[in-house]
Amino acid sequence: MFTDIQQCCMLLGTSDDILILCHKSPDGDTVGAAFGLYHALTHIGKRAAVKCSDPLPERLRYIHEGISMPEFEPRLVVAVDIADTGLLGPNLEQYAQRIDLCIDHHVSNSDYAAQTLLDSKAAAACELMYLVIRYLGVPITKPMADALYTGCATDTGCFRYSNTTARTLSTAAELIRDGASSAWINNHLFETVSKKRMELEKRIMDTLQYHFDGRCATIVMPRALLDELDAKVEELEGIVAIPRRIEGVDIAIAFRENPNGTYKISVRTEAKADASAICQQFGGGGHVRAAGCNLPGPLEQAMQALLAAAGKELGC
Repeated sequence: MFTDIQQCCMLLGTSDDILILCHKSPDGDTVGAAFGLYHALTHIGKRAAVKCSDPLPERLRYIHEGISMPEFEPRLVVAVDIADTGLLGPNLEQYAQRIDLCIDHHVSNSDYAAQTLLDSKAAAACELMYLVIRYLGVPITKPMADALYTGCATDTGCFRYSNTTARTLSTAAELIRDGASSAWINNHLFETVSKKRMELEKRIMDTLQYHFDGRCATIVMPRALLDELDAKVEELEGIVAIPRRIEGVDIAIAFRENPNGTYKISVRTEAKADASAICQQFGGGGHVRAAGCNLPGPLEQAMQALLAAAGKELGC
């Protein structure tokens, strides 16, 4: 059932022992939203904790470092930036049928929670979470500001993507005013890469192929390569955006091979194509410009299915 911000905040304000869930393969938005809410709830005397099926990214350590989470039986379970229970991951599956509140911005949200606060116009869950925290009457502290700014920045490609709105920029400005270390965060997340990441980009771009007269570009992340370089999921984030920047490319698709031989698909699009519409055909979803899904192997079969959907979206 969809709800509004008033009812959402009433539920948070009258509850205690609140567990906040991130999605698997956590990114800056789910981690930022979770810890922004965690700090707000503890500020008003609530017992709260954050859980994720996967380890939190090392590069986001500045958000979660030094925080010790209490153990308790939750009375309220909140999912942030999670469009469907399939994104919880294996270590959080036990909560799939007991999520009381979802705070999300994905148009593909499946309305799985008892109550869902959804704003598909928000560029990031953190943009919506900022409004929630303000409505709760909680002052934005520096840890909150850093966490929420991170989500706004990562889900907009440092405010370069078309999902960036005037409200997104206004929210970022407010967070900077409240103490967010924007220059450091931008440099840390967008301007600094490890030698391993640079080697990954070089090797993965060797798989680049064009389709439909150059309007679609695909890259592949083979398991053998990922194992050879001992690549963590967080080190692969954003690679799909590289072929999307190529002139004339309307759809970029990345195929990342999982250890079990299936493929994690990431789709990024320009204005002439809908990434969510492509991925929804395979049980996935996301946003108009960024979406994902999972497909069984082999690669040739997965590639054929995705290209057929991409070609249809392009009218080819």
